[in-house]
Amino acid sequence: PACVLGIDLGTTSVKAALLVDKEQGQVVAECCSRETLAYISSLEAGPQGMEQNVWKIIKALNECLAALPQQQLHRVTHIGISGQMHGIVFWKRNKGCKWTECGTGPSFEPSEVSHLITWQDGRCSPTFLSSLPPPQSHISLATGFGCATIYWYLKNNPDFLKSYDAAGTIQDYVVAVLCDLKKPLMSVQNAASWGYFNSRNKSWNTDTLKNSGFPVHLLPEVGDPGSIAGSTICAWHGIPKGATVGIALGDFQCSVYSCLTERTDAVLNISTSAQLTTSMPPGFQPPEIPDPSSAIAYFPYFNGDYLAVAASLNGGNVMATFVDMVAQWTEELGLEIQESTIYTKIIKAALAQSDIKLSVHPTIFGERHVPEQLASVTNITVSDLSLGHVTRALCRGIVENLCAMLPVQCLVETGVRRILGSGSALARNEVLRQEVERIFPFPVVYGKDVDAAVGAAMVM
Repeated sequence: PACVLGIDLGTTSVKAALLVDKEQGQVVAECCSRETLAYISSLEAGPQGMEQNVWKIIKALNECLAALPQQQLHRVTHIGISGQMHGIVFWKRNKGCKWTECGTGPSFEPSEVSHLITWQDGRCSPTFLSSLPPPQSHISLATGFGCATIYWYLKNNPDFLKSYDAAGTIQDYVVAVLCDLKKPLMSVQNAASWGYFNSRNKSWNTDTLKNSGFPVHLLPEVGDPGSIAGSTICAWHGIPKGATVGIALGDFQCSVYSCLTERTDAVLNISTSAQLTTSMPPGFQPPEIPDPSSAIAYFPYFNGDYLAVAASLNGGNVMATFVDMVAQWTEELGLEIQESTIYTKIIKAALAQSDIKLSVHPTIFGERHVPEQLASVTNITVSDLSLGHVTRALCRGIVENLCAMLPVQCLVETGVRRILGSGSALARNEVLRQEVERIFPFPVVYGKDVDAAVGAAMVM
């Protein structure tokens, strides 16, 4: 039987899933995940910058595909690709990659490609963002958005922009390479995540951008989610030449697509960041002007529909920061413990603590609607100072923060009857799952860690 390959280029890992048709519908036949370990220091933006090495991301992608069964890759007819939204990578159109032979057939590696400036990038301060022209978009502009990053380079290093003639998200780059696109193609989902994009008429705010000196030639062409970008120009890890490649999609929308079957379901995803979302009724159109103080954003979905999303910048990355802090403390005390060991032990300790007074507001990375907001700890008592108490409070705070952004009452009013849980942080952290079930008065059903890759394949 024919196979569909789904790929997700995430913030910390690359995932791939092979789907085949069975009597009961599409089934995941094989899946694979590899950490990218791609974060690097930003020489220009300093500690506020968040950049990743694109070569390492593609290396993880190649390792993922090489690990999948060759006989099934030979049967791949369609490829769906999703990835982290908002971020931007620059490249030269005719020199963006080098094709080479490896053990599983032709593969490519990046060439004349910039670092990926991720969605977590903080170089665009509130003062800088307020100096930019107001976008005609239903989504407020924020640091980490592709267009905001281009404006930052325009002001701070315009020569950098002259080195490249193409730009897109990391998933747009991979699609452009596979199909040898002369100009990058971007879905409405990713375009909306860049800012300065009108989702109603599906067009960039070209006049506004031109009038401010923005290099509009770097903006990709835009197409509908679910449409075809092209086909593979050559065999790729055993995947036949001519396989159909879909336009690149947002990882969040694909995660939702993989599990959302009823409009009465809400989807809770906790990976590096965290999102809580519900479907808007058919025909819904977002407001023409965004409310910068609103915690709810409206993401373009599929077939003209929208999702109401509480998109928090604080999810699994908060836990990772806490574990890193504990590791640094132990090292300063002259001890050495693997971070994986710390993670296992603090989760075990937190499982033994349920009745806590300690309260952690975990917004260490701020939130887009309140970027100046910092994290805090309150209700500190002598009896709540163990690692178990603090870890439990931290997990509770992550879930409570999401719930404050999209309250239970709003979910009830929109007819939500069930929550579908997904994402790597939720999958590996039983304490987080317990807190979800404590805070939300709905049945909770948990999904798999490869949701975005599976969703990208399902769209095809």
